[in-house]
Amino acid sequence: MWGIPRPRYADCNGSEAGAETEIAVNIGGVKQSLYGDVLSRYPETRLAELLNSVSESSEDLHSLCDDYDPDTGEFYFDRDPDSFKCIVELYYYGEVHMKRGICPICFMKEMEFWKIDPDFLDACCQSNLREVEDELAEIAEKVKTILVDRQGDPSASGWQRVQICLWRLMEKPESSLPARIVAIASFFFILVSSVVMCVGTIPDLQVEDSEGNLMEHPTLEVIETICIGWFTVEYTLRLTSSPNKVKFVLSFMNVVDFMAIMPFFMVLTLTSLGAGMMELANVQQAVQALRIMRIARIFKLARHSSGLQTLTSALKSSFKELGLLLMYMGVGVFLFSALGYTMEQNHPDTLFTSIPQSFWWAVITMTTVGYGDIYPKTTLGRCNAAVSFLCGVIAIALPIHPIINNFVIFYNKQQVLETAAKHEIELMALRSGDGDLDVDACQASDTSAWGNASSAHVRLRKRSGVGAGTCADAGSDGAAGGVWTRRPSSTSGH
Repeated sequence: MWGIPRPRYADCNGSEAGAETEIAVNIGGVKQSLYGDVLSRYPETRLAELLNSVSESSEDLHSLCDDYDPDTGEFYFDRDPDSFKCIVELYYYGEVHMKRGICPICFMKEMEFWKIDPDFLDACCQSNLREVEDELAEIAEKVKTILVDRQGDPSASGWQRVQICLWRLMEKPESSLPARIVAIASFFFILVSSVVMCVGTIPDLQVEDSEGNLMEHPTLEVIETICIGWFTVEYTLRLTSSPNKVKFVLSFMNVVDFMAIMPFFMVLTLTSLGAGMMELANVQQAVQALRIMRIARIFKLARHSSGLQTLTSALKSSFKELGLLLMYMGVGVFLFSALGYTMEQNHPDTLFTSIPQSFWWAVITMTTVGYGDIYPKTTLGRCNAAVSFLCGVIAIALPIHPIINNFVIFYNKQQVLETAAKHEIELMALRSGDGDLDVDACQASDTSAWGNASSAHVRLRKRSGVGAGTCADAGSDGAAGGVWTRRPSSTSGH
């Protein structure tokens, strides 16, 4: 919120206090007159130092500005005039606000040049700055990852280089043609294994064993064994080449991969033990339970689909909305099932035998599925059913829009980050001259990579529509001509 600027008072002679000291500045072609009593409010800033140098006729004027015209007494700064309009408001209002359309990163460079502490930046602008800094850090990390994937780590030893190559082969399909072939083969085995699991449950394709029990066709079992063999080799190679074994094992997608492999070996173990040590019926129950776990392998497709990964991340960021949805549905199910049981219990042919049994009716009614296996037979019960599905539609619809909005925001952000990282790689290749990138130089300075990514990030945010604004580069010529002057007044505004 803007503060009220200090009013200017006149002394006994009728002259304005502090008006005897005045400096003229030219910011990228835009001129302004600044007054001593205003600049003296923040003596540690560059403009206040310039004022003191003028008052003391110091010879350090050229070190504080880009150029100085002694005839007109004008100081020239090759800075962005739009940013300076925000900077100079510190002296009038006590805080700095970034106007719409100014790059936060470039604006912080402007504040550093004018020697203004970042704490003077308003809280709303600081949150925007932190958001941009986080995105630029992600871009810099993606750039470093791409460079390492392309060229590897020159300081790595022999085994480490083999490990890195193996990791790129198994985890980075875009790094080379063999890696792409491995990814396609893995995708193929996932589909084949899923199809075999489904086809194996068709009675016409099953065969009877020596005891007359139905079992999968031997051909399907062979195909299943081949697929599991591929998954086992793939998981082992990825675990061996992983730079962080603990993080690899605890990763959600790697847990899914392990759950897709484990049932096969557990079934083999239990079957061999059950045949000689215990009743086969008990083992078969455990085998059937483990076979159901094979459906987890369908989630392996998420490793090869950026769309599924984006959906998973969007749902993770929407836990609050999903929690609200479950809470609405839980309250509604409990309320309408209790009402339905109360209204229907006196009917001779009632289908509502208890409140827990009525939960199923409430769930399928509020979700507008309506199987019809349980339905009310009294007038009040039907009115209760009508109200329940209307409330169900509202309860489901309310959190849906925030969830969809989170998905759109996350998807657009990922697209911007990936595109910005690729463009930064192209810019670095052009700057290197010969098209070869220096990985050591990129890894040696996070600040350099972070700064280089900012310009591409801002352009892409504008182009993709994720965030409005353009990059106000420091040192631009700014608006040519034009004179704008300002004196303290009793009114203020954002």
